[in-house]
Amino acid sequence: MIAMANRICLVAVVLWLAQSSTAQFISSDTYTRYELLAPESHQFKIYYEVTETRPGARFHFNPIREGSEASDESVIDLGTGKPLKFDVVTGAQAQTAVASDANKETAPQFTATAKYIQVHLAHPVPARGEYRIAIIKTYKDDKSYYSEGDAIVFKRPLGIPRNSVVLPAGFEVVSCSVAAQLLTEADGRLKLSFVNAGSGGQLEVAIKARPLPQSKKTEVSK
Repeated sequence: MIAMANRICLVAVVLWLAQSSTAQFISSDTYTRYELLAPESHQFKIYYEVTETRPGARFHFNPIREGSEASDESVIDLGTGKPLKFDVVTGAQAQTAVASDANKETAPQFTATAKYIQVHLAHPVPARGEYRIAIIKTYKDDKSYYSEGDAIVFKRPLGIPRNSVVLPAGFEVVSCSVAAQLLTEADGRLKLSFVNAGSGGQLEVAIKARPLPQSKKTEVSK
């Protein structure tokens, strides 16, 4: 009986180690930070962290959302802190590029006429490995970020698991369509942090803010 129990324990440990070994190479821990710029600009800066996990992948592709005008793009290798080369390509070009990856079975599908940021990874993603990067860009999108009187509105469906939205300096929250944690940045700006608990679905986010009263602005500036 003791020997049988030991064998069962050994099998359990082996299974646990196998599961743990697999889990450490799989990441869906994407994060996006939206910094709302001056209201009249209709622009927001995006900081997007993502992990490429496709074995053999030499590129990562980030779609440029239709209706948004992208500028000031850059990409950072979070393992080394060094910049990575990237191109803005069509979906058709992306499909051609990804066909050269070692593992074609896991290659993503692209919309031929859409635009993508094609990130050139410093090395292919190893088997059971991953590659963490940060994509930084600025979007101009007056349908997602606009004014209503003296108030501003950020309204956008988000599919990323973790998100945060930083208001312009001197603004306070009026309403938020999702449960969010409200924090104050070191420079006094307010940040709303929230999660998308759905499995792959879009979270409909609508945040409304207004300028702080003059007295409160003075206190924040101090």
